Amino acid sequence: MYVCSCFGVTEAQVKKHAEDGACTPRQIASQCKAGTDCGSCVRRIQSILGRGACPRREPADQGRPILAKLGGAELDGAEPAAAA
Repeated sequence: MYVCSCFGVTEAQVKKHAEDGACTPRQIASQCKAGTDCGSCVRRIQSILGRGACPRREPADQGRPILAKLGGAELDGAEPAAAA
């Protein structure tokens, strides 16, 4: 069954792209152009992807050193500058 009539993209193709890691309609569009012309298929693509289809994303700062401010000096593990 066709999901995107503009580019002839089938439901099977959308599911294959999803299995390969595309989690959003935008990512599907970058793979096969579905949803980039008239846009009438975007909701259908969303329903195919469903909720929870994407792996949870890590918070943006996870794995990075946390910078703290102390007395106006940013610390990243270094000693704070002596106050004058």
